[in-house]
Amino acid sequence: MYITQGLHRQLQQNPDAIAIRSPGGDMTYAEFGDRVARLAGALKSMGVGSGERVAMLSINSPRCIEYNLAVPWADAVVNPVNIRWSAAEIIYSMDDSETAVLIVDDTFKELGARVAAESKTIRQVIYSGDGECPAGMMSYEALIAATPPVEDARRGGDSLLGIFYTGGTTGFPKGVMLSHNNLFFSATASLNGGRFANDCVFLHSMPMFHLADFAAMTALFISGGTHVVLPTFTPQSMLEAIDRHKVNEILLAPTMIQMLLDWRDSHPEAAALDLGSIRIVGYGASPITQVLLDRARLAFRSAGFSQGYGMTELAPIATTLGPEFHTPEHQISGKMYSAGKAACCAEVRIVDEDDNEVPRGTVGEIVVKGPHVMLGYWKKPEATADALRNGWMHTGDGGYMDKDGFVYVCDRLKDMIVSGGENIYSAEVETAMASHPAVAQGAVIGIPSDKWGETVHAVVILKPGATATPEEIIAHCRERIAGYKCPRSVEFRDALPLSSVGKVLKTELRKPFWESQKRNIA
Repeated sequence: MYITQGLHRQLQQNPDAIAIRSPGGDMTYAEFGDRVARLAGALKSMGVGSGERVAMLSINSPRCIEYNLAVPWADAVVNPVNIRWSAAEIIYSMDDSETAVLIVDDTFKELGARVAAESKTIRQVIYSGDGECPAGMMSYEALIAATPPVEDARRGGDSLLGIFYTGGTTGFPKGVMLSHNNLFFSATASLNGGRFANDCVFLHSMPMFHLADFAAMTALFISGGTHVVLPTFTPQSMLEAIDRHKVNEILLAPTMIQMLLDWRDSHPEAAALDLGSIRIVGYGASPITQVLLDRARLAFRSAGFSQGYGMTELAPIATTLGPEFHTPEHQISGKMYSAGKAACCAEVRIVDEDDNEVPRGTVGEIVVKGPHVMLGYWKKPEATADALRNGWMHTGDGGYMDKDGFVYVCDRLKDMIVSGGENIYSAEVETAMASHPAVAQGAVIGIPSDKWGETVHAVVILKPGATATPEEIIAHCRERIAGYKCPRSVEFRDALPLSSVGKVLKTELRKPFWESQKRNIA
């Protein structure tokens, strides 16, 4: 398998179909394929060799999609850059991966210039913006215009497709090495689940450096659907894009769903935007509360919902929960609130500390095996050996499996709170807290306690105009979960620290409580 395979099929069978829609206009598959082949030729003419790394630092754009295919077309390796990182983190990832070429857009041209100046490995910067090309950079559009198309190297199989850096919130990030086969098998799992049909009009609203969007892109090229590009996510711009382009499939992180619904409920003009074209709402990247899922289903009444659980190291899929399980029947059974069952490419187990499979219903670590499991961590053999044991990827997530094979994710094992010898999963507390009518969003962490080791602390964002006291939040939780699991303290904030895809950065929440302690929790 090779990542450009789907594009070749569309060039042969549907060259005049619309491949990409964006604020800049429409592009057919034939036009897109020509630009990909020319960009690949430009990279080769600049001396980019087989397996060499090419990075891109950019907001979402059609050029991001071109980059993702042109780099392997040129027999090189992609290194998409997290746009939320600091300069130090980006420079580290460039030098760690020995990246040779960096592509930057208008938003990041100044940062890109700094990174290139301080990096030890970057030889050339390509400017992919629409303004005047900065001094010392090469123009993306000029390169495409001046370079003839080249043949696809068809880099594929188990060869390295990309280095996808993950983490960076508790130290420098790790580069996850994924092959063409890894991404291709993961994409077919989505297709097997009924996603990304050939008439799919998919909205790229997740950041394109994130693997969830990369996997969606790969699946869509296989099926031959249309990519609609949203440069940056805002609730209004997303709803307007759905209405304008008759988007029928979206993929969102739970925090994005929350923002979208909150904006829609508070802006009367949103009623004029037609969302009836949506037939699949995909969600993932972090846990969703029952309250938010129920609310989303009411907002998108005509749509089916589909969840994917996984991680970058799994390219990124482990389990899926399709529309057939988002029904009143499975809402009552509780299966609608699970992470689903093993994807068609995956084998999933729940194991104890000695890697023995535990009985159904028992919490342990979720481990995954299959052709989509990463090659390893770049230049980190010890971390690779720790994560990949006997071919099983150890996710670090705690969960259990029911008798029917449905997986229920409890928490990150490192986020588990141990208070007075009892294990408390913050996700369970957050679910109880989320059902309070005044709570818009919340996060639960363990904070130091001389008596109990740790106690449960809640950080809460209230809905606009709503009020609540810490005592009310705690009492609300006590009605729904055991007393020892309930928060002992509550603080109210206007916002939570979030990653680029909307995951709450609990490391940031924990930092002020633990930084002066002899025992530290990262």
